[in-house]
Amino acid sequence: MHAAWGSATDCGPYRRLNEDALLAYPPLFVVADGMGGHDAGEVASRIAIEEASSLAGRPVVTADDVHVVVRAISARVREAVPAGRTVGTTFAGVGLATHDGGSYWLVFNIGDSRVYRFADGALSQISVDHSVVQELVDRGVIAPQEAHRHPDRHVITRAIGTGPDPDPDYWLLPVGSDDRMLVCSDGLTDELADDELAAVLADVADPQVAAEALVDAAVRRGGRDNVTAIVVDVATARSVDADSTAQGAERRAAAKPWDELSDGSTNPRASRARVPEVDR
Repeated sequence: MHAAWGSATDCGPYRRLNEDALLAYPPLFVVADGMGGHDAGEVASRIAIEEASSLAGRPVVTADDVHVVVRAISARVREAVPAGRTVGTTFAGVGLATHDGGSYWLVFNIGDSRVYRFADGALSQISVDHSVVQELVDRGVIAPQEAHRHPDRHVITRAIGTGPDPDPDYWLLPVGSDDRMLVCSDGLTDELADDELAAVLADVADPQVAAEALVDAAVRRGGRDNVTAIVVDVATARSVDADSTAQGAERRAAAKPWDELSDGSTNPRASRARVPEVDR
């Protein structure tokens, strides 16, 4: 299996620091959204991507590999952050995997960063948010359409670094010939509805241009949080050949495994007396 991909991230107009971080390098494509404010949230997300980068360059990835990385992230975040601070990061992504000789997507998540699959003209959310609002939807307390405006929509119930080592949720999906995967932080899904995500994924063929278009649209819509998107396609033989050209080599040489866009302080996120839930 070959993949083509693109990624983009933006602080948004209201934050001076990007607490999102990303890895886009086969076999792993990951978004980490840190929480805890300056000298905390961005540290947690950076650590997450540094540890995930240990898997970069392998032919495939397994759930066991991801599990080991999550444990390493959790240990490092606890060591790096002063006692008494509530600091953590989401961790969501997709990896290239094999099973019984076939090609699969390995989807995983902790927190409310999301993974979607766009196939046959339809967008499906694969990951399930670890959040108070998702629990309310699951119990039938609120309707799904109410979740987007619920006052607790940013309170998450599972994150790396906020308590005991969390376990990711995993999905193993057979790869389809026209699959397009989207990994994103909640800064994207807070601003754009699913039909708007699907419209960009349907209309923009190049994954790098698609990722940039999604982030730009979210920033224009309001950009109240950092916004990050990774778009991963199943590469056709034609796109693989094109990527082997000198232009493709230049693009790969310029690529970085993660992005941090600015320095300085950020607006602290409000805290809540809910443990182990984290208000992001």
